Amino acid sequence: MKKIALVYYSSTGNTERMAEAVQEALSGKAETTVIDPAVFSPADMDAFDAFAFGCPAMGAEVLEEDIYEPMFASIESRLSGRRIMLFGSYGWGDGEWMRTWEDRCKAAGAVLAAEPVIANEAPDEAALEALKEAAEALI
Repeated sequence: MKKIALVYYSSTGNTERMAEAVQEALSGKAETTVIDPAVFSPADMDAFDAFAFGCPAMGAEVLEEDIYEPMFASIESRLSGRRIMLFGSYGWGDGEWMRTWEDRCKAAGAVLAAEPVIANEAPDEAALEALKEAAEALI
C-alpha cells in the first residue's frame, strides 16, 4: 500500500474540508498521514511515495507566508520525480496563486498526478469530486 503525506494549512476551514475529502478518497486505498506544515521537513520526504499539498490563497494570492511558504521552500528542491497533487481555496482573485504554485512544482521536476483543485470559498460538489479523482491519481 502506498504511503501518502497529506500536508495542508487552513485558516477558515475551507482548505481543511478539501483535505478531509482527499483523506476520505484515499481511505482503505493508501496509508495516509496528515502532517502539520509547521513540522514537515525535507527529512520527511523519503518516507512517502506521494504527497497531497494544500494551502489557501493569502494576501496578494500567495501561499500562507508564515508557515506554509517556508516549509514548501525547504522541500522544493526535493520534489523532482515525486508524485504530488495540489489543492486549496481562495476568496478573491482568479486562482493566480495556484498557477504560480503549479509552475514552481513543475520547474522543480515534480510529477503532478492531476490538475490542481481550487475552490472559491467552501468547496462545492464539483470541487469535492475533483479532489477525489486527484487523490486517487496519486495511488
